[in-house]
Amino acid sequence: MIAPAGLSQTESGPKDGRGRLLRRWISELGPLLALVLVFTGFALAESAMSGRSVFTSSDNIRTMLVNSSVVGICALGMTVVIIAGGIDLSVGTGIALCATVLAAALLNGMPAVPALLLTLLAGTLLGVVNGLLVSLLRVVPFIVTLGTMTIFLGAAKLLATYASNSQTVRPNPETQVPPALLALLSTRNAALWPTELTGNSAIDGWYDYLRHPAGLWCGLLLALSVAALLRYSIFGRYVYALGSNEATARLCGVNVPLNRIAVYAVCGLFVGLAGIYQFSRLSSGNPTSGLGLELKVIAAVVIGGGSLSGGRGSVLGTLAGAAMMSVISSGCTQLELSNDVQDIIIGAVIIAAVSLDQWRQRRGQTS
Repeated sequence: MIAPAGLSQTESGPKDGRGRLLRRWISELGPLLALVLVFTGFALAESAMSGRSVFTSSDNIRTMLVNSSVVGICALGMTVVIIAGGIDLSVGTGIALCATVLAAALLNGMPAVPALLLTLLAGTLLGVVNGLLVSLLRVVPFIVTLGTMTIFLGAAKLLATYASNSQTVRPNPETQVPPALLALLSTRNAALWPTELTGNSAIDGWYDYLRHPAGLWCGLLLALSVAALLRYSIFGRYVYALGSNEATARLCGVNVPLNRIAVYAVCGLFVGLAGIYQFSRLSSGNPTSGLGLELKVIAAVVIGGGSLSGGRGSVLGTLAGAAMMSVISSGCTQLELSNDVQDIIIGAVIIAAVSLDQWRQRRGQTS
């Protein structure tokens, strides 16, 4: 007996719904699962080869997170840009320029709060410039930001020369840099939060995994803010609409140029934040310190599932991507593998992530 068509659809509907939900969860949590697998693989390899467990210690995990903080913070803004179908190659030199702005302001006696606000304003302006050029000139973002990448580098060098008559701006860390700024990413015991327990040593050992510098906790709050912006705001819907189909978004009434400028402004704001983080690590502003960072930032988004074709990406995936590069670097160091091997592994991971994205797109077009 052949079942009626309507009955068949009713029976298969929940199964299809569960299947789609399962595929969605696997897609969203895939980068995090990959990070766990890579971390576990290096931990087992270290234990098997040397019998040590330095890689999984709380100090090493803290160091890995701190090392990925500048890339991770900037990658939050890059996630918004890539979801909207754009790209920003100028973030590396932009970070260096913002760090130089902060260093120059402190060197010339500006109080900490105005100097930090000036740095964030500088980063946002860099993003607005990129957004204006992309929207008004209608030139592809790759070319525009390739040009501004060099412009920002030159501007940082000019600022450093003007402020300190040197290629590196170094304010006095004892008299001109606030202690809280120096401690932002410090792994010293006194700079960690929550504070240390003084009870059972076994509990203290596990509790130590929760203790991190203030910069990492601030980064977590920023990540939650970006995730909420993308998921619950109208602007977030426009970002996905721009990346999925710009023509359709325009026909639906979305102000494409204005939202494109806003997308790059958000990215610029995170460039400014990353500049503050970088200054906190270096205690100086070096115009060339951001060269090559843009590739790591873009790689973090791509490894985390962001699509260079637009319309796809997540904050959780981006953070997992940034952490994975740091885990690979630290794992190779613990296994005494050379930097060349690290580069090969990271490059292979990027190719695998892009290939997976292309496979998803082809599958979506044929289904």
